[in-house]
Amino acid sequence: MSVIRSVPNLSDQIYQLVVDEICDGVLPPGAPLVQERLAERFGVSRQPIQQATALLKADGLIEEAGKRGMRVASLDIASMRHHYQLRGALDALAARLAAETAAGSAALARDLEKRGGDIISRGLKAVQSGSVRNQVREETAFHFFIYEVSGNPLMAKSAEPHWRYLRRAMGDRLRETPQPEAIWRQHEEILAAIVSGKPDLAAARAEKHVALATEMLVETFSGEQRETFRAGR
Repeated sequence: MSVIRSVPNLSDQIYQLVVDEICDGVLPPGAPLVQERLAERFGVSRQPIQQATALLKADGLIEEAGKRGMRVASLDIASMRHHYQLRGALDALAARLAAETAAGSAALARDLEKRGGDIISRGLKAVQSGSVRNQVREETAFHFFIYEVSGNPLMAKSAEPHWRYLRRAMGDRLRETPQPEAIWRQHEEILAAIVSGKPDLAAARAEKHVALATEMLVETFSGEQRETFRAGR
């Protein structure tokens, strides 16, 4: 049993643990979430459980299951499309700002190249090992690195709600279809444009990367769901 000690932001900790289990596929679509069982499992009262499940519901990760309580929600294709649209705009802006910053300092550019390169190396190793959790973790780390170096402190906060949803989508896709190393080559190209201090190119590459990721996600689905996604219905 995973027992959480009484500390500040207890509901946030429970929320993050459940999010991780949903994203990792430990809790698949339709899995029940009973508050009493969660409280017993984590060794807490029902109040932080109620707060955590309210956040999970607001993020679209769980849904009402009638008298049975809550359950993990199925992935909604239209919602994923909307999240990717917003992420694409944020990623392009973050890459542009990061490149503008790098253009003003050769020393900073070298530091960004090193830090970003380390994440890319870990990402490629995760692809080679086949670890879905590590692939999603390093994918997330790379993009949040760019948000950080954009210099806009609101960037990561703005992107976080979309990544909570998309981490799960990525995990589900990777469990169906292995991630090609080409994804990480795209990361290398984005980083190269940033380090070279080329804002327009960095933004274009970041936006294209998200568009290609969206299409790869579409290919995971078939039939009516795929057509719904493409049409944006």
